[in-house]
Amino acid sequence: MDKLHLPGESIGIIGGGQLGQMMAASAKEKGFKVLVLDPTPNCSAAQVADEQIVAEYSDLPALIKLAQRVDVLTYEFENVDAEAIAIVKKYTDVPQGTKALVVTQNRIREKDFLSENGFPVVKHHIVKSMDEFRRSIDEIGLPAILKTVEGGYDGKGQIRIEDQSYSEDDIQELLNTGICILEQQIDLFKEVSVVISGNQKGEHSVFPVIENEHHNNILHISNCPAMIKHETQAKCLQVAREIAKELNLVGTMCIEFFISTDHEVFVNEIAPRPHNSGHLTIESCNVSQFDTHILGICNWPMPKVKLFNSAIMVNLLGQHIYRAKKKIQDHVEWYFHDYGKDVAKPNRKMGHITILTDDIEATKDEIHNDPIWKRK
Repeated sequence: MDKLHLPGESIGIIGGGQLGQMMAASAKEKGFKVLVLDPTPNCSAAQVADEQIVAEYSDLPALIKLAQRVDVLTYEFENVDAEAIAIVKKYTDVPQGTKALVVTQNRIREKDFLSENGFPVVKHHIVKSMDEFRRSIDEIGLPAILKTVEGGYDGKGQIRIEDQSYSEDDIQELLNTGICILEQQIDLFKEVSVVISGNQKGEHSVFPVIENEHHNNILHISNCPAMIKHETQAKCLQVAREIAKELNLVGTMCIEFFISTDHEVFVNEIAPRPHNSGHLTIESCNVSQFDTHILGICNWPMPKVKLFNSAIMVNLLGQHIYRAKKKIQDHVEWYFHDYGKDVAKPNRKMGHITILTDDIEATKDEIHNDPIWKRK
């Protein structure tokens, strides 16, 4: 039975990173109590939540303890054990279920789901050995990208293969970690994403298409609206709605797309949670992706999204954060977000800045030329 959760109740969040932090902030604004489970004491989300359970994500007794103490349970990342979620459903409401988790935790299952439902994906092969890799390269062609089937984020667990000069040792090392998938690399025009949220009634809030730019496989800049054809935007939004329906979406999900130079649309990946590219919705829209996540899991009505202002978000990694903090006094236009992480490691996401702008290209140029984000 669909449940309505009201202010005064408790929301549990598995995962205490920045996504959990922003979920918790939205939940607190709406009057909910928030409990977080994360192995890092005083994690980002714990700094906003009412309480933290310090435990590993695989600690089933701790997960059950969390479930027993909250009215509704959610998660901030997709590598939560789906079997554990199925178990803790006995103790509390888990409106997101496990279907989206199961599909998106494994790239083969994800590609099969997309293909079987008629969603466009790039050509790909499953690879288990070096011989299969060589045969797949011959069939798919180069450039291509080899990815682990499970795990991996921000470029981890993958190798981009531009030409025949690739290192067989590197390929074998990745294959030694488990089954991989080789994906054709298309002639890329843009990478974009669509953030969409739903409730148990099947209502959806859909955000405008967001354009993304990556450095070293880590998201660097997002801008909204995306600078693509109207027809391409419509296609992305249509596919996002259809995927959300097929996965019985509750809460927030992000669908990442590749757009080719001839404006074909391909689904890259599905993230069954709020997404880095959606952070700009906090300032640019009437509701943020975190607001709609909380609304969705609590089964509140889903609002129509309105984009108040064009916006750009730029990530602050470990190598950026200190330089950026020193420049705050020079940039009244910055909406500065610091995730409160204790250690600033290179390429670790430490915060982000959102800028509302009427000239996306000019603002992107300013960011590209700013020494804060200078690429070595």
